Amino acid sequence: MFGPRQDPNGAYAAVIPKWFAGILAGGPVYIHGDGETSRDFCYIDNCVQANILTATTENPDAPVQVYNVAFGRRTTLNQLFQSIQALVVKTKPEAAAVKPIDRDFRPGDVRHSLADIGKAEKLLGYQPHFSVRDGLELAAKWYL
Repeated sequence: MFGPRQDPNGAYAAVIPKWFAGILAGGPVYIHGDGETSRDFCYIDNCVQANILTATTENPDAPVQVYNVAFGRRTTLNQLFQSIQALVVKTKPEAAAVKPIDRDFRPGDVRHSLADIGKAEKLLGYQPHFSVRDGLELAAKWYL
């Protein structure tokens, strides 16, 4: 999950706020591995939507279930970096010069991750409204 107001300097800071902060500061920005590792990044409003659907469903099969809440598509770290950088460059053109620094793969890291949102789609009617790109554009307003 990602969205505005995430602290890029917190003990548990996620990659998206760290990269916004790093690109805005002119670097450094680190990528573990070759950047082709992928994740199913999900904008926070999709999570809110799923929670509202869960709280208001009239489907008798839906309560007391565990659901994957995600966007349902993978984004590589390279794609994510390029998307964030493009948003920052709109207001800070010099950010185009920032290049990610590759680091070793993290031990035990999963190469590709994609959530199966099928159960939430079927039982709750969940359809994420915000793509990764849409979410990044909304979050960028706060980070910038």
